[in-house]
Amino acid sequence: MTQIIKSLEKIFKKHRIVFWYDAKKELRKDYEELEFQDIEKIELNNNEFRVKHRILREEPDKKFLLYHEAEAPSDLDNWLLDVQLAFGEFRADQSALRLNELGLGIEFVDIVNDHAVFFNAAKRKEKLKKILASDDTQNAVRIKMLAVCAASEPRLDDILENLLSESAVKKDEKLKLIENSGLDAFLWNRLELSFGYTSDSPGIKDFTIRLFKSCYDMSLGNDSNLVPDALVFLKRWKDSVKHQKAFETLSKECADILAIEKDLQTRDIASLEEIDYFELVDLKILSDLVKSVVDQTVSSGDRERLIRKRKLSHWYKTYKALYQAIDYGARFIKFLDETEFAIESMDDGLTKYANYWYRLDQLYRKYIFHTRQSGQVSMLKALSDKVENMYSNNYLLTVNNNWQNQVDKCDCWGKTRIEFQRHFFQQQVVPFLNDKKKVFVIISDALRYEIGHELLSRIRQEDRFDAKISPMLTTLPSFTQLGMASLLPNKDIRFSDNHSTTVFVDGKSTQGTENRSKILQNAVSGAARAMRADELMGMNKTECRELFREHDVVYVYHNLIDDTGDKKESEGRVFNAAEDTLEALIKIIKKLVSANATNLLVTSDHGFIYQDRVLEDSDFLGTDISGIEALHRDRRFLLGKDLPQSTGMKCFTAKQAGIEGDMEIQIPKSINRLRLKGSGSRFVHGGATLQEVVVPVINIHKKRTSDISKVGIDIFSGSTSFITTGQFAVIFYQAQPVTDKVQSRSLRAGIYSKNNDLVSDCHNLNFEFTSENPRERELKIRFVLTQKADDQNEQEVYLRLEEKEPGTAYFKEYKSARYVIRRSFTSDFDF
Repeated sequence: MTQIIKSLEKIFKKHRIVFWYDAKKELRKDYEELEFQDIEKIELNNNEFRVKHRILREEPDKKFLLYHEAEAPSDLDNWLLDVQLAFGEFRADQSALRLNELGLGIEFVDIVNDHAVFFNAAKRKEKLKKILASDDTQNAVRIKMLAVCAASEPRLDDILENLLSESAVKKDEKLKLIENSGLDAFLWNRLELSFGYTSDSPGIKDFTIRLFKSCYDMSLGNDSNLVPDALVFLKRWKDSVKHQKAFETLSKECADILAIEKDLQTRDIASLEEIDYFELVDLKILSDLVKSVVDQTVSSGDRERLIRKRKLSHWYKTYKALYQAIDYGARFIKFLDETEFAIESMDDGLTKYANYWYRLDQLYRKYIFHTRQSGQVSMLKALSDKVENMYSNNYLLTVNNNWQNQVDKCDCWGKTRIEFQRHFFQQQVVPFLNDKKKVFVIISDALRYEIGHELLSRIRQEDRFDAKISPMLTTLPSFTQLGMASLLPNKDIRFSDNHSTTVFVDGKSTQGTENRSKILQNAVSGAARAMRADELMGMNKTECRELFREHDVVYVYHNLIDDTGDKKESEGRVFNAAEDTLEALIKIIKKLVSANATNLLVTSDHGFIYQDRVLEDSDFLGTDISGIEALHRDRRFLLGKDLPQSTGMKCFTAKQAGIEGDMEIQIPKSINRLRLKGSGSRFVHGGATLQEVVVPVINIHKKRTSDISKVGIDIFSGSTSFITTGQFAVIFYQAQPVTDKVQSRSLRAGIYSKNNDLVSDCHNLNFEFTSENPRERELKIRFVLTQKADDQNEQEVYLRLEEKEPGTAYFKEYKSARYVIRRSFTSDFDF
């Protein structure tokens, strides 16, 4: 009743006389109950002439509602036709009321008649009314009705994504509502017009299977049942954060239905590198890639290009660690194949290790770490066996056997061109103090040179941070107590005569942070302090600034790598500890810099050897040491006096080792271990291998101005500015290689009309090429045009590169190129 009153009031605002034909004879009661102050009700019942005279002649200014309980008479029999045409008509059947309620004209009557169930719920009507526009067509209204049913935005792709998400969890409430509302035929018609989908048994599951099959066929260059717009939709769907779980579920189901695994058996991975609609594609690529790396049948360029393309795939995040493991394994094999290990002198060996060979330890570490992260140890077994054998035999043993020849000749350790650890304080710290500058020294236990080199790169990638690295030769044996003592100011370093392995500096014990603080304080005219890293990280900003203000020298001790590797139960996680250490050290550095520290040094007490495989008997020294009376025995050294000589051991007196006292030091040659009950054997240090005795010294400086930039990207348009087919290939060029200070750039690329409508698929691109060769910094991308592009024939369109504003969902234009679509009406998409 209320709706009838509102509708009548709305019509009377425009007309003085309103006709109401109650064709179904169902609204007399509503008519009789109507009450208006300024409107008179008259029922038409063979009184038309009298009524006409009254409303036109007698009361020409008064408002009248003329009610007739029947259909309107034919025009020839209608005495009031001229009045009816001149004034308004009120339709009070259910359809008319709904149209009036929605603000739609009589031309939309078929919509409310054909989809009556939709309008039975007030909430649906209200939701529809909110999104209707004055210029809506019938198809636009039906699309919006579909959107209400699907709880989506009024766009076909969004409607479809919601229906697919519902299907993925085995529900169909939204689809059932569409069917009950009589909108299903319209839905399938839209899918036919948009994607070319037709079926004798149309349905969401049927469409899903057709969609995955057609897009797979299109990407392989085969004939497809659907048009390229389907491929564009699938790419959008799989990249949707909201709907990607549904995509993954339905992708797996369709892979089983379509027997994709069987089909992939015969495919070459080169034909699959841009396809990411099925997880099985990544598994196929990874499996074949491992084999080709092991057999060394894939070039480094092809491998890098393939992995780079897979970084853009939907499943890359799932298998990122696996791709990285394969990449590091391949790079290790290639580097090792190209490297020789001749050593002419101690300085020659140390220089070559610090300049080149450390990379093999780094690549091996990264390979082992990512292999463990991937959880795919079985899949990588053949590659892991190859990497392990090459690392242990072709590299670690070979380079250290050659190095041992130089160590055997050495009778005065530390007399080399690179810095000796005993001189660290004098050569690295004192110059800052002489210049009246404060300095922080971060000492990370077992931070070997190759890990320090990665830390250098990570530091330099930070804005306004610069750093340089130099190698340092540790004291012998290369273990914590002696290394930590050597980094302190010292004139006299010697071992205790008991079994504690305590090291004394200038007669004072170096055991523990408190003792080291005292040694520092005695050597520095100003205030000095030693502290643990966790103590520093527990300080607030004010406390940190006080620490800086009140001290000239601060030593910060960090211990994760050594603490993890030295325990038998945890030594296998030492490379995980190395990754955690890199992150922790960056945090420590930033915290100190935020407290106004400008001069920072990072170094270590010693390095280490680590082999991930279970060691063989040949890796252990054959000499039985159980009967030797030593003050201290470790897996890589013995300490004592009057130790028996052994051909498998290199013996140094304290003087020869560059320290004071009368202690003797014996070290197994090359990479051999001493057998020691209850201790681990894969992570060791204390000996004289390059990996144990070369540690980094990193000098860090904070700049006042920003020094970070991003690579520039250019669009190579080629010889034509016309797009003439359904596919369009473009080459993007990265102007500079990525370095620590010139960072990668991520962009979104698509082709747009003048009205900003996307008329192609969209690509997320990562430009992270490190090659100095310009040709190796080119990226070729193929765009697939949608049917919207047909409307742009002979019109300008724009290939646009967009960059995401950090911390937002907003993209701003980075660069664009203008093209003209010029296609004949008979041109086919080139699939």
